[in-house]
Amino acid sequence: MMEPLNNKPSTSKLFIIAGLSLMAMGMLFGLTGALQYLLPGFLKEYLSFEKVRPLHVSSVVFWIIFAAMGSVLTYLQKYTGKKIKYPVLLKIQLVIFVISVFIILITYCFGIFGGREYWEFDPLLALPIATGWLLFIISFLSTITSFNKQPVYVWMWLTGLFFFLFTFIESYLWIFPYFRNDVVNDMTVQWKSYGSMVGSWNMLIYGSSIFLMEKISGSKKYSRAPIAFLLYFTGLFNLMFNWGHHIYTLPTYPFVKHISYAVSMTELFILGRIIWQWKASLSTARKNYHNTAYRFLMAADIWIFLTLVLAIAMSIPAINLYTHGTHITVAHTMGATIGINSFLLLAIAFDILKDTCVPISKNLKWLNRGFYTANISLLIFWVSLIIAGILKASWQMSNNNIPFGNMMLQLRPYFIIFFLSGLTMATGFYLILYPLLKSQIICYLKTLKAKQKAVRKGSNLQFKLQQTDQTVMA
Repeated sequence: MMEPLNNKPSTSKLFIIAGLSLMAMGMLFGLTGALQYLLPGFLKEYLSFEKVRPLHVSSVVFWIIFAAMGSVLTYLQKYTGKKIKYPVLLKIQLVIFVISVFIILITYCFGIFGGREYWEFDPLLALPIATGWLLFIISFLSTITSFNKQPVYVWMWLTGLFFFLFTFIESYLWIFPYFRNDVVNDMTVQWKSYGSMVGSWNMLIYGSSIFLMEKISGSKKYSRAPIAFLLYFTGLFNLMFNWGHHIYTLPTYPFVKHISYAVSMTELFILGRIIWQWKASLSTARKNYHNTAYRFLMAADIWIFLTLVLAIAMSIPAINLYTHGTHITVAHTMGATIGINSFLLLAIAFDILKDTCVPISKNLKWLNRGFYTANISLLIFWVSLIIAGILKASWQMSNNNIPFGNMMLQLRPYFIIFFLSGLTMATGFYLILYPLLKSQIICYLKTLKAKQKAVRKGSNLQFKLQQTDQTVMA
C-alpha cells in the first residue's frame, strides 16, 4: 500500500534535503577541481584549486553527515512509533548545521583557512558543529528510553553518535602544542581520528541501511540475526583499529600496524554478505515495490566488492608503501564515498522522500538514465584513478629522476578520462537528484500557497465580520 503524499517535509527530512543540495554543490566543485588539473590556472584569480579542493571535500563530507543524520532521525521515529521528544532541539540543530556549513563554504571562497584536511576551516567553527551534534545525541537518547533487547541498528546508531563526537574532538588535538610540535604524534592522531570518524558515520549509514532492508522485506530477522551483530562488532573493532593502515609509513608502534592489517575492511565483507543474503530472500513483488531504493542497494553491494578488493590490496604493507599518497588512495576514497556511502544514502533518501508531493514514478525515465550513467561513469572514473596511481607509484619508487612535471604530463591522458567520466557521472547524479529536489520545491511552493490562501481567507473573514459589526451598530 502506497504511503500518502505529504506536502510538508518534517525537520528530519530537511536534513536529507540539505544533504542532497550539498551533494549537488560538491559535484560542481569536484568538476571544477578536475578541470583545473587539465587547465592549470583555470579560475585561479577567483576560485583557485586551494579553494576548490576544500569546497569539494567539505561539501561531500557534509552531504554524508546531513543525510546520515536525517536517515537516523527519520527511521528512529518509524521504529519507536514516537515523535522526537524535543522537536525544538531538532530545529535548533538543523539551523546550527546549515548556518555553520554556509559560513564554512563562504570562508573558503575568501581564502580563509585554519584547519586540517576534512576540516580546513577555522577551528572556532568546529564549536557550533560539536554543539549541534550534542543536540543530536540528546534527541536520540530522549527518544530511545531503553536499550534492552534492541535490534542491531539501534546499537549502530548509538555507537556512531558517540564515536563521531569523540573523533571529531580528537581531530582538533593539533591545536595543543604537545601534539602540534611533534610531527609523528601530530600525523598519527590526525590520520587516526579521520579513519575512525569515517567508521563512525559508517555505523549511522549501515544501521539505517539494515532498517531499510527490513522495511522492504517485511521481516525483522535481519536486525537480530547473529551475522548482523557480527557486522556491528566487526565495524566497532574496525572503527577503533582499522585506521592503522594510514600510518604504515610513520615510525610508530608495530603492533598497531599488525592489528590494523588483521582487521582491514572485514566489515565490508560482512555488510556485502548481509545485502546479498537479503537480496536472495526477497520475492519479485517486494523487489518491485521499493524498486528505486532496491536498485541503489544493489549498486552499493557491487561497489562494496570492488572497494573491498582494492582496500585489502592497499592494506598489505608492501603494497601500501607504493600506493600511499597516489591516486590509488583517491580511487579507494571515491569508491567508498560515492559507490558505497552515497548509493546507500540515496537508497534511503528515495525511500523517505519518494512520494512527497510528486510520485517518483513520474520521473522513472530520467531516474533510470541517471542511475546507469552514474554507475558506468563511476567505474571508468575509478579505473582511471587506479591506472594514474600505478604510474605515479612507479615514478615515486623509480631511480630515473624524472621531473615531477614530466610525470604529470604522462598522466594527462588519464586525467582527461578522469574529467570526462566525472562530468558524465555528475550528469547521471544530477538526473537522479532532479526528481527528489524538484518534489521538495513543489512541496514548499504548495505549502506556501496554502498558507497564503489561509491568510487571505482569514483576512476576508475578518473583513466581513467588521462589516457586519458596522451594520449592526448603524
